[in-house]
Amino acid sequence: MIIRGGFNVYPREIEEVLYGHPAVAEAAVIGVPHASHGEEVKAVLARKAGQSATQEQIIAYCREKLAAYKYPRIVEFRDALPKGPTGKILKRELKA
Repeated sequence: MIIRGGFNVYPREIEEVLYGHPAVAEAAVIGVPHASHGEEVKAVLARKAGQSATQEQIIAYCREKLAAYKYPRIVEFRDALPKGPTGKILKRELKA
C-alpha cells in the first residue's frame, strides 16, 4: 500500500487500469519518497511489441479512470520487468 498525502492507494487497483491500456504489456506500481506527500505513485511499465505510448498518454489515461490522488505522476518504461522464478514481478528490485 502507498500512502500519498494521507490517502491509501492500492497498487493493484492502478495496475488493473494500466493493463487496460492497449500499449501496456506489464505493469507494476510502487511508492517512491516525496517531500510533501510522503510517497508518490510511480508506474513502471513494459510496452507491447509494436506499440508506443508516452508518459503523458499513460498519465492522461489513468486520470480518466482513477481518483485524483491515485493516478501515477511518474511513469518509467523498461524493456522488461524483473521477475522471480514463478514469474511474479519483483517490486522490491524496482525500488532499488
